[in-house]
Amino acid sequence: MGAAAVLAGLGGWVPGDAVGNAELARHLRLDDEWIRTRTGISHRHLVAPGQSTGDLAVEACRRALHSYGAGPVDALVLATATPDQPCPPTAPQIAAALGLGPIPAFDIGAVCSGFVYGLAAGAGLLAAGVTGTVLVAGADAFSTVVDPDDRTTRSVFGDGAGAVVLRAGRTAEPGVIGGFDLGSDGSEHGLLVVPGGGSRQRSSGEGIKSEDCYLVMDGPRLFSRAVQRMAESVARTAARVGWDVSGVDRFVLHQANERILAAVARRLGVPRERFVCNIGRVGNTAAASIPLALADAAARGGLRPGDRVLLSGFGGGLTWGSAALVWPALEPTAPITATP
Repeated sequence: MGAAAVLAGLGGWVPGDAVGNAELARHLRLDDEWIRTRTGISHRHLVAPGQSTGDLAVEACRRALHSYGAGPVDALVLATATPDQPCPPTAPQIAAALGLGPIPAFDIGAVCSGFVYGLAAGAGLLAAGVTGTVLVAGADAFSTVVDPDDRTTRSVFGDGAGAVVLRAGRTAEPGVIGGFDLGSDGSEHGLLVVPGGGSRQRSSGEGIKSEDCYLVMDGPRLFSRAVQRMAESVARTAARVGWDVSGVDRFVLHQANERILAAVARRLGVPRERFVCNIGRVGNTAAASIPLALADAAARGGLRPGDRVLLSGFGGGLTWGSAALVWPALEPTAPITATP
């Protein structure tokens, strides 16, 4: 067998000042309580004019590399649904901005499950001996694809980025990521979609309508699918690594909605307090949400060396994925809201 993938560095960042519910509520004719009771969100961070997903990822990657502290990396994987442009991929631009040289770098598009897919890709590169270290980032600027007048999506999504460094190691080490469980159901891709701009729309010969450039989301149906798929995936992942779900110390799931986290906890029969939750302060940051939650929890002392940790994401596609690790000892992580 090839080398195992060991988590050896961690960083996360959200841009600018927090935008509170009251600021959005005036425009959307909502109130703070309506947003908080339905989503658990009170604040989110948004990119500044001209700021891109790649800019967010560069800062998160810098922090992960600083946490790693052992030199450059050999490859970069970026999970995002909001690349800087449709073509070319954003990852090589991030590698160039970081001064990493001509390393392999590529994007993964699995929306809110993308970071877990990226971890699996990074682990595969290490196991195959292609690289000795991999920088895996999840970054999204979903505020750029939500309709500013859509009450549901605008109040939910925020922008941010998180990243980890994986290094080749031994299977018994703390920090080894394993037990991957990945899946998809393309028959329900329309539950979360940006209809315009792709090859299907362009080849139709019809002009792009402005509304086609915005995210369309079926919230209630996504809610039920997310609870089902993440609970099932978490259980399968725990079984693959020989854990009982009841013995898992921390669950770090995609931060889509606080009520989804509570529903997954009930379905698994574990205390809600074991679920890391920072959605209230950052919103749904799509592919960034899991690494941001990890970086935030680590900075606040919510993850301790030796903790059994399960990660799980669910997103458009539909896609889902989970992974497990025993939390390693890492260098202190900077707060995700700290100024670069």
